[in-house]
Amino acid sequence: MHLRELFKKYKAKISFAVFLVIIENVAWIIEPYLIGLVIDILIDKAYVDPHVNTFWPIFGWVGLYVVNSAAGTYRRVYDTKLFTSIFTKIATYVSQDSLEKNLTVSQTAARAELSYQYIAFLQYRMPEIIDQLVAIFGAVIAMYLFDWRISLVCAFIIVPLYIINKSYINKVSKHQKNYHDMYEDVVDIISKKDPKHVEEYYAELAKPQVKISNWGALNFSLMRFVLLLIFGTVIFISIELDEWSAGELFSIVAYLWTFVTASETIPELLESWTSLQDISRRLKKE
Repeated sequence: MHLRELFKKYKAKISFAVFLVIIENVAWIIEPYLIGLVIDILIDKAYVDPHVNTFWPIFGWVGLYVVNSAAGTYRRVYDTKLFTSIFTKIATYVSQDSLEKNLTVSQTAARAELSYQYIAFLQYRMPEIIDQLVAIFGAVIAMYLFDWRISLVCAFIIVPLYIINKSYINKVSKHQKNYHDMYEDVVDIISKKDPKHVEEYYAELAKPQVKISNWGALNFSLMRFVLLLIFGTVIFISIELDEWSAGELFSIVAYLWTFVTASETIPELLESWTSLQDISRRLKKE
């Protein structure tokens, strides 16, 4: 079984879930621009022209907020119904596949448990990935509307981020495999009813997890350093080289912060992806 097979089998239902995520996040990425516009109009009304019409900007912002909230609310209800149903099918498949391969009870139980990561990925990680992609590229495009130099600086970071995370995937994948190899013995270990043996087992099981965590921490620190340079450069451009209004400056900082926080989540998402790849290999028909 592979993630592509699940998409193919449940294409219409999963596509609708993806559509809801896109609607939610596109609305979210537009909001800072509208909020900045509202700030400028309210300042103009207070200090420049008391007759400035504030209705449409505020109405547009509130309307977009309602779209964001409605899509997000319905998606969370829809996702639970969809993916719990899919997991029932996956668990059945794992059980049947294990019988055909003459796997032990421990391996079968472990693979059934690990297969839940398919659901966790589709229900939680997939929306996060779409969220981060919309946030990163949406922020770059939005900042281009304010100043092409800001957008160029943010776009430039995509290259080092790709290199850093590519190396991270290569390092983490082997530790994910080791963890899953040992995890398949969990039922056999517990069934022996030997507390000392169980303690030793979980101590060994923790080692690949610690190594994955260490690589994640290193990757995170490198990304934070690069993002700090980008953040400082963009702030310099925004304050020193251009004369922005209060609303425009708010929008730029909001988009920049969106870009930075979205980039920071990449290592965690990649860890889930590498884990899923190894699980797919285990569940593949031989």
